Amino acid sequence: MSPQHPRDSTGRQQLDLALKKQRLLMRSSALRENFGQYANTWKPVFAAADRLRNGLRWLRRHPALPVASLVALAVARPWGMLRWARRGWFAWQALRNLRIALLAKQTRSGGR
Repeated sequence: MSPQHPRDSTGRQQLDLALKKQRLLMRSSALRENFGQYANTWKPVFAAADRLRNGLRWLRRHPALPVASLVALAVARPWGMLRWARRGWFAWQALRNLRIALLAKQTRSGGR
């Protein structure tokens, strides 16, 4: 038996690395394709979230429309507006108290 030449060992290592690289590239490609299919199922949800965000941005830039709508409703149905204002006030207070309670609990637990 003849001893292996050092270059044969280096050539084998390069071949092993090239094969490993090829397998990794194939796995990466399969994972990308799988993720792409998975992400397609979420496209409608993300599209709806984008529309909602764009609508809220538009409202912030054009506050006259919601204000005019509220004024028109207040003139047309003052008691209905008062009822909804009261409900909104109570909901706001409940959320505010919940937030305060959660922050207090978080502070007591050391921020965990």
